[in-house]
Amino acid sequence: MIWDFSAILSLLVLVSGLIWGLDAILFAPRRREMHGAPDGEAPPLPLLVDYAKSFFPIFVIVLILRSFLVEPFRIPSSSMVPTLLIGDFILVNKFTYGIRIPVINHKVIELNSPERGDVVVFRYPLDPATPFIKRVVGLPGDQVEYTDKQVFINGELVSQSAEPPFVGIRSAAPYTGNLVYSESLGDIEHKILVTPQAFSPNREFEVPAGHYFVLGDNRDNSRDSRFWGYVPEDHLVGKAFYIWLNWDSGPNFKRIGTTIR
Repeated sequence: MIWDFSAILSLLVLVSGLIWGLDAILFAPRRREMHGAPDGEAPPLPLLVDYAKSFFPIFVIVLILRSFLVEPFRIPSSSMVPTLLIGDFILVNKFTYGIRIPVINHKVIELNSPERGDVVVFRYPLDPATPFIKRVVGLPGDQVEYTDKQVFINGELVSQSAEPPFVGIRSAAPYTGNLVYSESLGDIEHKILVTPQAFSPNREFEVPAGHYFVLGDNRDNSRDSRFWGYVPEDHLVGKAFYIWLNWDSGPNFKRIGTTIR
């Protein structure tokens, strides 16, 4: 079991529900007898029970929203520049890759599978308590080659076209002047950032069944599948789809409402 916010929420639902339920079954009738309250009229609830009754439905709603529908995340690093910047607050679709039971992470409903080009949040394989965000490049069974800062999938070069050099502000300012390319992965066209003078590891990979090969869009400043391996399917959290706020030493209103591609 991974001790994360979903686990804490699940525990709060369980504890508050037990307190409220046990009180209603065992202790509320006794209180009515002791206070001589008529049928249908309940004496005041103990403070703990009152809190449990009030917060139980809130905990349930939040757990359902975060576990099955949409979960918010904040971008803490620059590994996905220029697509995502430090301070972006994003929404992640939790059901697009299937419905999982919170805490034990067991999939109960199969839906879609990640497609090439999807921006996904997943549990870092070397530390599953830590969420990572990268772009899916290799699907199960693919042969992926990364050579001279270019990607080959099953022997075919992923097309890139040059864009104007990057101009960054705030936390992204150090990358100003880096090269920007428009890259096409399946039906998804997105921008990547390349640092010409940075070391580029040239390697070939064969993606195992049930796993995915992911890269950061900031190709020379991302720790991704080139370094630590593949993402197991059961580590997927969901698909990032929307930026609802950016706060990096202040708000960046231009980022609000951006669809993630």
